[in-house]
Amino acid sequence: MAEISKPTADIVEGNNKEEKKDDFALEKVPLEGRTMGWKSITNVTLGVATAMLFIQMGSLMAVNFGAVNALLAEIYATVVAGALGIGICYFAAKSGLNVNLLARGGGFGYLGASITSLIYALNFIMYCAIEGAIMAFAVHEYIPFIPIWVFMVTFGLLVIPLNWFGIKQLDKLQKWSMPIFIVLLGAGFILAFNMTPKIAGNVWTFLPEGAQVGGAGLLACIGIMNGLVGIMALLVSDYARFIKKEEFKIGVFAVGFIPQLVCFLIMGIIGIWFGVRMAEENPGIYFVQILGIGGAIFTILTQLRINITNLYSGSLSLANFFENIFKFKPGRTFWVVFTSVAAIILMLGGVMDHLGSLLTFQGVFLLSWGAILVSDAFVVKKVLRIGPNYFEHRQEYLYAWNPVGVVSLIISSIVGSFAAFGFFGVFLQNVAAFFAAILAFILTIVLAITTKGKYYSKKEANDVSTNEMIV
Repeated sequence: MAEISKPTADIVEGNNKEEKKDDFALEKVPLEGRTMGWKSITNVTLGVATAMLFIQMGSLMAVNFGAVNALLAEIYATVVAGALGIGICYFAAKSGLNVNLLARGGGFGYLGASITSLIYALNFIMYCAIEGAIMAFAVHEYIPFIPIWVFMVTFGLLVIPLNWFGIKQLDKLQKWSMPIFIVLLGAGFILAFNMTPKIAGNVWTFLPEGAQVGGAGLLACIGIMNGLVGIMALLVSDYARFIKKEEFKIGVFAVGFIPQLVCFLIMGIIGIWFGVRMAEENPGIYFVQILGIGGAIFTILTQLRINITNLYSGSLSLANFFENIFKFKPGRTFWVVFTSVAAIILMLGGVMDHLGSLLTFQGVFLLSWGAILVSDAFVVKKVLRIGPNYFEHRQEYLYAWNPVGVVSLIISSIVGSFAAFGFFGVFLQNVAAFFAAILAFILTIVLAITTKGKYYSKKEANDVSTNEMIV
């Protein structure tokens, strides 16, 4: 084997150090590692917020239930996800931990938190598949003679090299791609505005035949949004933990709220306008119809931006789970490849055919989990003073299982799922995820009081900085 030259070896070593420095998949980001400005971090999260899935939900709701109902549901989602996002970002930035690590000391225990890590990772694999499928179908619409599976495999593998390193590479990728995204979206608006609309009349007063503002239509739209609000609020914790100490307040608000505002309200409004005007639910189709090859490029760019961050968060969660349960630590980049391959398999298996059911159950689980973390931090730790007044994530200080979070999550997820199936009536069926979150919030408090915080920690740590204390 040829000897590697010293300059080459230095580059490889430097890249490995950079990857490790940006990784922190299984550990807290130390104070000296929190060096990113809030603008850069917000820019990374906007790669997720500008996903076509959020445009598609706006179009889907408007075409099927009316523009006003869709808009009201988007406003509801912005408020709920924004409040949850700010709360979770506050503790992520304060502790240097993402939600997987927060869950350990936030009511779940060392192994109990692995449940959330695995299901969280599965959600991101599902998202990778959904966004990749939208991209593949859009390009197939423009180049129909190439089999759809070729695009699915190609786009599934393409995101691997773009995600090989950590958060700083993500920031660079999102910065150069955002201007292109804005230009192509603007061109789509201009061309669509000059086209004859496929549905006559004012976009914002559109109602399909038999629909009305409010009532069952609005509840159905809220139900659709409940499947999405949890993911963004939890995802931003992966990035908020890098916020500079001196930018804590503005960083928590910006990273916690701006992505929610963009993905639900702004992208939702864009989806409503295009969906009604083009009489089409799928943006991957109508952007190609409007922009031709430009629409295919726009779709590829948009979906690559979201899938880069999907892979990043998914790889962190998988690394966390397998390290906890099996002591298997191959590194985050291994899990980047694993997540991508799993997403390709889901795409080829027809994940888009089961989108509604998947989003419903995802919403029940993720909102319940988020509610438990917020309840544990703000009520159990801060108000009731039960357990340590910080989030501990190290195994030697924690019990394997804490019934406060584990039991709350299991009960709220089961009850929420029954509600989603319609066992408790139409109203709770449409607000199943929100109902499950309220139940989880209350159960967390009740179980913390009942167990008197016994299972939160084996022993108190004496090396936690005062800046990371909740009280």
